[in-house]
Amino acid sequence: MWLYIVQGIGYGFAAAVQPGPFQTYIISQTLTRGWKRTLPAALAPLVSDGPIIALCLLVLSQVPVWFQKFLYIAGGLFVLYLAYGAYKSWKNFDLNTPSVESGTQQSVLKAALMNMLNPGPYIFWSLVTGPILLKGWRETPVNGIGFLAGFYVMLVLGLGILIVIFGVARQIGPRVNRALLGISAVALFCFGLYQLWLGMGG
Repeated sequence: MWLYIVQGIGYGFAAAVQPGPFQTYIISQTLTRGWKRTLPAALAPLVSDGPIIALCLLVLSQVPVWFQKFLYIAGGLFVLYLAYGAYKSWKNFDLNTPSVESGTQQSVLKAALMNMLNPGPYIFWSLVTGPILLKGWRETPVNGIGFLAGFYVMLVLGLGILIVIFGVARQIGPRVNRALLGISAVALFCFGLYQLWLGMGG
């Protein structure tokens, strides 16, 4: 079982630090709202990944091409919507007034939706972690559970650390905060366009 726990920890760390739309989203939220308000968003994969894992284990690596393209297009459009929100926060940024947004529950749900519309987890669970989980479960369910536990403990911990790091950077000064927020808006915009390009046969 320990072998599967170690593998889960390794893949969880990789998933947390790998640059992508979800990571960029939680960074932009941290810069806008502060790390304390954004920290619950680190739990979003626990909300969104259940259906993703179930779907990927059913079809594993045989996801139809059209469905993958649909995910890219849907995800791309949603990321562009988030980029617009980050841009508005940057444009209307008040150097003297701290930004206030919606509550914790909405933060988690919005982040979970962001994750569900991101093709990354589907591809990751279809091609990488899904086969490991399936193999461990077939050997003994304890192995599969150990793999999942190691993966999600490290994923949530890694995302939490990422949020705190950028939360500390936010305290350096409002001008730096505004600049970083603008960069996150541009990054989200680029991720959205890239996913649309992939979905349209790029």
